[in-house]
Amino acid sequence: MALRLALRVGRRITGVLATLLAASFVIFAAVYAAPGDPAVFLAGGRDKLTPERLAQVRAEYHLDEPLFVQYGRWLWDCVHLDLGRSFKYSDQVADLVAARFPTTLQLVLYATVLFVVLGVGAGVLAAVKRSTWVDSAVVGATTLAASVPSFVAAIALVSFFGVRLGWFPVTGSGSGFLDTVRHLTLPALSLALGALALVSRVTRQAMVDAAASDHVEAARASGVPERDIVRRHVLRNALGPIVTMCGLVMAGMLAGTVVVETAFGLSGIGSLLVGAINTHDFPVAQAVLLLMVTGYIVVTTLVDAVHPLLDPRVEGAAR
Repeated sequence: MALRLALRVGRRITGVLATLLAASFVIFAAVYAAPGDPAVFLAGGRDKLTPERLAQVRAEYHLDEPLFVQYGRWLWDCVHLDLGRSFKYSDQVADLVAARFPTTLQLVLYATVLFVVLGVGAGVLAAVKRSTWVDSAVVGATTLAASVPSFVAAIALVSFFGVRLGWFPVTGSGSGFLDTVRHLTLPALSLALGALALVSRVTRQAMVDAAASDHVEAARASGVPERDIVRRHVLRNALGPIVTMCGLVMAGMLAGTVVVETAFGLSGIGSLLVGAINTHDFPVAQAVLLLMVTGYIVVTTLVDAVHPLLDPRVEGAAR
């Protein structure tokens, strides 16, 4: 048993490391192939730029080396937690990311709370009231929410709740717990709308499938109250796909913050990535993309590990 567990953990860790290695190469190669020459930016622009100065800059920053040599050098530094120095700010990339990451993390966590509470709640309500006007209203509302892009939702929320009603600030991240919550409410809501719709749909379908199982019908026939059936049997059996979907959506939200942070003027890693791409700040862009991919892989791996604990049938099928 212990050997089987050790082999399973070893395979999982090996898979995660292999995925990270492949993702890191794709990120580095994509940024390497992006339009624009970082050497020109580092040399101070094209004005009065001589071939000798350009060659000097390329040699100084190792930009004249082949792709695989540059990738190997960058990967070795990343393993040693050295993400390089920003071309634009001349600061350590790790310091820039560390200063911006808390804002993005707060935004993602707030949005996760919103789409989990509202999405799962709406899905459960639609499943319990299936084939009624409540079910139709929930499905219609979530379909509308899923069809609205995040930047359109951000503009609408700012216009109505921020400008017209004045309930929430429309820029900045605030200071202190309550002020941060007020500042991040509109960004988190615009980020969570599409996820809320997806989670509610998955929750509804998982609840409907669980309600059709034989042991639920047996419990209902034996006179168990409907509320207990929903809580103890239907919702418990539906937790597997619900938690899996919530984890996947949360993992993908790091990339979704790019648009929302730009719209609301938040100083997070999403806006840092946009600025790095616009200024050809390659070390920053590579570090932020690697962080996003790493976060996605770690969260999805944790969800994959937790799923068998919620649904023993998955564990049995894996064996």
